Amino acid sequence: MGERGRLGDEPMQRTIDAVAQLARAMRGHYVRMFATATSALRRADNGEEFMERVRDVLGVPLRVLTGEEEAEASYRGALTAFDGRRGDRVGVIDVGGGSTEYAVGDSVTPERVISCEVGAVRLTDSVPKLAGREGPVPAGELSRAADLAREALRPLAECAPAERVALVGGSATTAAAIVRGRAAPIGSYRLTRADLQRTIERLCNISLDERKKVVGMKPQRADILPAGIVVLDAALETLGRDEALATTSDLLLGFLLQQWDATRQPQRGPEGSRVAKGMN
Repeated sequence: MGERGRLGDEPMQRTIDAVAQLARAMRGHYVRMFATATSALRRADNGEEFMERVRDVLGVPLRVLTGEEEAEASYRGALTAFDGRRGDRVGVIDVGGGSTEYAVGDSVTPERVISCEVGAVRLTDSVPKLAGREGPVPAGELSRAADLAREALRPLAECAPAERVALVGGSATTAAAIVRGRAAPIGSYRLTRADLQRTIERLCNISLDERKKVVGMKPQRADILPAGIVVLDAALETLGRDEALATTSDLLLGFLLQQWDATRQPQRGPEGSRVAKGMN
């Protein structure tokens, strides 16, 4: 979509086809279906058209999450990656295609959430040479991308420090797979800024076709991954952190857990006693 604010016809159809495929695979295996969307639908001036097409395929409305809701869901999911938090404050960085969310807190609900207008796709659109289609990325272009990311992420510096930080989203998990040198799903893996910087350098010194052959790389992400890692590194730098936990416990899990949490919220019974919704 870039900065045009309009979803293209071919990408919309490709996504609708994927949604239909998922719907067929899920048939008979769910109690309730949810459909959510994030940054692209928040910005698209033809988003209603896409939402109607999704509703026609799934039979349920497509809910467009705000940046803050996206951050809260990613935070809720990532909390499950930490054992024995002991009240530690946790920060969660979610680098998406069009935006980056950050949430921080010491309970299942974050105390602060921030949505920044920079992501793997958006930064690649701003610095096209990052995609690698013209070969290795010039050092000056990489430096410019890092400056753009730092500027967009400045609000993160206003947050209280976190004892633990998680990274969620495709940029983080793909970077972790490359660092590990394994294509299998990572679950959770500790990444350092040194790991991220080595991976950026490696990817920016080879062509796009060569990137696609790197062990751990998802080929469809090869053009935007350097930008995503630049954003991750800039976010950690802004937070004053040298390492974080990359995890697949992300927005999707968090959104479902939020729905479950909502069924268990205590409410007043007839005599003033506290009961949990959905529980006897």
